Amino acid sequence: MGVRDRLRAVFADTRPLHNEHFRRLWVANIITVIGAQLTVVAIPAQIYAITQSSAMVGLAGLFALVPLVVFGLYGGALADHHDKRTLLLLTTTGLIATSGLLWWQAAAGVEDVWVLLGIFALQQACFAVNQPARAALLPRLIPAEQLPAGNALNMTVMQFGAIGGPLVGGALIPVLGFPVLYAVDTVFLLATLWAVLRLPPMPPTGAPVRRVGLGSVLDGLRYLRWHTVLLMSFVVDLIAMIFGMPRALFPEIAHESFGGPLAGGIAFALLMAAIPLGGALGGVFSGWVSGVERQGRAVVLAIVVWGLGIVGAGAAVMAAGRAGGSVTLGPAGPEGSSLLWTLLVLAVLFLAVAGAADMASAAFRTTMLQEAASDEVRGRLQGVFFVVVVGGPRVADVLHGGAGAVLGPGLATLVGGVLVVLGVLLAARLAPVFTAYRVER
Repeated sequence: MGVRDRLRAVFADTRPLHNEHFRRLWVANIITVIGAQLTVVAIPAQIYAITQSSAMVGLAGLFALVPLVVFGLYGGALADHHDKRTLLLLTTTGLIATSGLLWWQAAAGVEDVWVLLGIFALQQACFAVNQPARAALLPRLIPAEQLPAGNALNMTVMQFGAIGGPLVGGALIPVLGFPVLYAVDTVFLLATLWAVLRLPPMPPTGAPVRRVGLGSVLDGLRYLRWHTVLLMSFVVDLIAMIFGMPRALFPEIAHESFGGPLAGGIAFALLMAAIPLGGALGGVFSGWVSGVERQGRAVVLAIVVWGLGIVGAGAAVMAAGRAGGSVTLGPAGPEGSSLLWTLLVLAVLFLAVAGAADMASAAFRTTMLQEAASDEVRGRLQGVFFVVVVGGPRVADVLHGGAGAVLGPGLATLVGGVLVVLGVLLAARLAPVFTAYRVER
C-alpha cells in the first residue's frame, strides 16, 4: 500500500471533487451551510426569547414536521419525474425568499411567535422539495464506488457549517440581534443558486409517467416493503433521532443549568455546535468508510455510540443543575463557575462523540439507499430518507420540549439516550438481515 492509499484510508477520500459539478456544489455548500446554521440557531433562540418556554421551542418541530413530511415525499416523486436541476432552481429561489421574510419579521420587531413559525413552516416546505432532488442527482455525477466518499464529504461540510453557525450566531445574538443572522443566510444562499445554474439538465432516465400524485408516492413506499434492509435503515435512524436529539432543550439548559443569558450566549453556542463538531471531525477522518463491507452492523454500532454519548451529556447537565444554574460562566465569575465550566466541557465532549457516530451512521445509510435503488425510484426513496432524517429530529423537538418540562432537561436528555441504545439493539435483534447486510469493496 502506497503513501496515498494509506492517507486515503485515514483522511477523507477526495476523489469525488475531481468532478467539476460535484466540486462546484460542494464549495457553494460551504458558504450556504454557514448561513443556514445561523438561521437554525436564531429560530429557537428567538422563540425562547419571546416566550421563555422550551415547550414553545419544541412546537417549532411540529410546524416543521408537517411540511417536511408532505413536501418531502411529494418532492421525491417530483425528482423522479421532472428535471432535477429545474427543481433545485425553483426551491433554492424559494429558500432565498423565505429567509428574506425571516429577516423582515425580526428587523420590523414583529415579536409574534406565530408569524415566525408560519414563515419557518414555509421555508421547510421549500427545503423538503429541494433535498431529495439534490441527493438523487449524486449517482448521476460520480461513480458508485465513490458514493460513500461523496456522502462523507457532503456531510463533513454540513457539520463544519453547523459548528461555525452556532458558535458565531450564538455568541453574536446578544450583540448584533436576530436580523443580522437572517440577512447573512439570505445572501449566502446565492452561492448555491449560482452552483445549480451551472449544472447540466438532469431529466429522468426512466419511462415517462403521466402525472405525479399520491399513487406515485405510494409506489415508492411499496418498494420499501420488499427491501427490509432499506426499511430498517429508516427505522434505526428514527430511533436514534426521536429519542436521542435534545436540541430543543439547549436554550433552557444554557440559561437554567449553566447560567447563560436568556437569548444566545457562549453556553448555548457550545451546546449547539457540539454535535456538528463531532460530525466534522468524524468526516475529516472518514477515509475508512469506503472500505467497510458490513455496513448494517456498522450502522447499529454507530447508533449505540450515539445513544451513549447522549446519556453522558444528560448526566453532565443534571450535575450542573445540582451545582446551581444561577452561577455564571464568566472566567472571573463567583465561586462555582469553575465547576460549571468543567461540566459544560464534559457535556460538549459527550455530544461531540455522539456527533461523530451519527456522521458514520448517516454515511452508511445514505450509501445503502443510493446503491440499492434504481434511478427510476431513487428520488422517491430519497424523499422518504429526507423525511426520516429531518422529520425525526422535529418529532424529537416536540417530545423533548414536553419531557423537559416534566422531567427537567438533564434527565429528559439522559433517558432519551438510554432509550436509543435499547431501541436500536431490539431492532437489530428483530431484523438480523439488516446487521448481516454487506457489500463487496
